[in-house]
Amino acid sequence: MLFSPEGSRHRGPHCRRNHPGLITLPPTPGSPPASATPAASGVVTGRAAPWLRHAAGGQQRIEAHLSGFQFAPHRHDTYAVALTLEGVQCFDYRGTARHSLPGGVVVIHPDERHDGRPGTSDGFRYRSIHIEPARIQRMLGGSGLPFIAGGTSTDPRLIGPVRALLADYRRPLDELELDDALYDLSTSLDALSMPRRRTRPIDHCAAERARGYMLEHWSSDVSLACLERASGRDRWKLSRDFRALFGTSPYRYLLMRRLERARDMLADGHGPAEVAAACCFADQSHLTRHFRNAFGVTPGKWARPA
Repeated sequence: MLFSPEGSRHRGPHCRRNHPGLITLPPTPGSPPASATPAASGVVTGRAAPWLRHAAGGQQRIEAHLSGFQFAPHRHDTYAVALTLEGVQCFDYRGTARHSLPGGVVVIHPDERHDGRPGTSDGFRYRSIHIEPARIQRMLGGSGLPFIAGGTSTDPRLIGPVRALLADYRRPLDELELDDALYDLSTSLDALSMPRRRTRPIDHCAAERARGYMLEHWSSDVSLACLERASGRDRWKLSRDFRALFGTSPYRYLLMRRLERARDMLADGHGPAEVAAACCFADQSHLTRHFRNAFGVTPGKWARPA
């Protein structure tokens, strides 16, 4: 539902650029046609084809308009935080249909399955940022990851920090400015979060060593025994620490890195069967199943020319 900036940076050839910084997304089959593009001001006027634009500075901020396009159920391994600007933003989350109106905030917790679609025929426009859960947890002093019930909020305590991150969209944020805004967002999420159990002490260094090992050996067979040796931490304590710090399991983290590599290869024109073999998937159907679960589209749709 919240198009991942990592996912769109390496776009497939089916994603068209109408002008610098703008990516036009493929319509969902069976949807009515749309033809407009965003005005120079960035404000959509009239019916618009789905498009996506990256903010300057490579800080994982995007602006997008979705019309005649919807995402299949999928999961991110980051927090996805969005501000709805126009229209009705709809998605299914934790077994319930949710919606966000202009001015509302959407918060998708890491590893939570969701989809995404416009609530009206005019589509919706939003800005979003993806944030590694480890960054939020460090800002909160190692406490449990905050969780926003329902995935939406109109609380001013949350809207303020989100606007600070996303309002001045065309200007890169200074590093200190970004850290301050993320800290305000983290503390607001913490204040509004559902009650959660106090977490045990986390061995951050061991979890980081395990992550580093997986990044280095993403194309090899990796087991908890391997991670135990690499991190110097008991495998079950490490598994618990990793989930608390990164918001997902070691297996899921490694799988997402392989899928990111697969997405890059597809964008470079490699075929799905070749990509599956190169990225540690048993076959093309294995890749397709996981790719759709992660990104909401199939490898073929990602790579298909417009």
